Amino acid sequence: MKKAYRASLLRFDDEGQALYEQDGLLVTGPDARGRERVLDAGSHAALAASHADAQLTHLPGRILAPGFVDMHIHFPQLDIIGAPADGLLPWLENYTFPAESRFAEAAHAQEAATFFFDELLRQGVSTALTFCTSHPASVDAFFGEAQRRGLRMLGGKVLQDRHSPDGVRDQTEQSLIDTEALIQRWHGQDRLGYAITPRFAPTSTEAQLRGAGELAAKYADTWIHSHVAENKDEVRWARELFPKARSYLDVYAGFGLMRERAVYAHCIHFDDADRQLMHDTKTAAAVSPTSNLFLGSGFFDFEGAQRTHMRHGLASDVGGGTSFSPFHTMLAAYYIGREGQTKPGLSLAPSRLWWLHTAGAAQALGLAGTIGNLQPGCEADFLVLNPQATPLLARKSARADSLEELLFALIVLGDDRLIERTHVAGR
Repeated sequence: MKKAYRASLLRFDDEGQALYEQDGLLVTGPDARGRERVLDAGSHAALAASHADAQLTHLPGRILAPGFVDMHIHFPQLDIIGAPADGLLPWLENYTFPAESRFAEAAHAQEAATFFFDELLRQGVSTALTFCTSHPASVDAFFGEAQRRGLRMLGGKVLQDRHSPDGVRDQTEQSLIDTEALIQRWHGQDRLGYAITPRFAPTSTEAQLRGAGELAAKYADTWIHSHVAENKDEVRWARELFPKARSYLDVYAGFGLMRERAVYAHCIHFDDADRQLMHDTKTAAAVSPTSNLFLGSGFFDFEGAQRTHMRHGLASDVGGGTSFSPFHTMLAAYYIGREGQTKPGLSLAPSRLWWLHTAGAAQALGLAGTIGNLQPGCEADFLVLNPQATPLLARKSARADSLEELLFALIVLGDDRLIERTHVAGR
């Protein structure tokens, strides 16, 4: 059945420019495979007559917007958000690895997956690229729950066969056998996509990284997901372990782990040669500002990324990140953009921040035109936003004189209360 939703409407053109209709119409309906997609979008005045046969839902005072896309998150780290630590490596040792060891238990993994997706949807996140743990049971729980909900989700089993404690360390050969079996079980099923997931180069042997690269070549439409250049101590460690590589990032290139649909979280301590390598291989950076601020890792160089045309988008990085909320992530990215590295004072426009968490993130994931936007052909993952969700937000948004002012008010003052409803594949 064709459905139409009348409200204000936010979407993006192919150049990343925001399009906004104060009185808009979003029309959705099933495609040949039965998946709900956007059939039409624009002003109500222009489209209403041609879609008079659609079932209409009128949402006065509301804004329809694309579902948010989180480019990097750890579903097993739900319970360690806000755990105090001196930095990344002590945080991993004292909190992360003990928490992740519990995911060998299928029942625990299932309970966490259920909560994880409840929270993502409550915050308006309809797609996420997700770390599971080194245990296949965590992957099965993640994908099984996503499939039951009809979500487009990406994830994979973590590979870490060294410099990791008992309980999370895997065995090189078996880890690759398990990864291939999970790819064959889940990749391409309904709206699911598999990500080959070395934790980060220091926790994988050369044999494991080589095997991951071979799987990435064999299954070319999978994703690759890892971390790079987050923390200065980690960078020094990687240099000691891989002395022949030009840089930490170059380690991954040497094992065939950089290509389109490869995503590396953080990418803070880069030079322009690294950024050029990212650009040339169509590899994307998942910028994780709340995590970087919380762990004291450093500032992502937005100016450098833009100057070198390096693909990038926004991510929560829960549990190093401090919130599931895309509004908190966008505001933290604004702070970091203002701080800068090579060009202090860079100001990220509110519409640019929003794009980096929706259509821009989709583009970085190789899913442009599929998710993250409300243009015809996109899957019907969208939000109903209530800009009067709180008294202060209502007061501020009513005084906005432009789209940029409105979007910035939503970013600065918004939280889960702003998300009135999350539609997944039209439901």
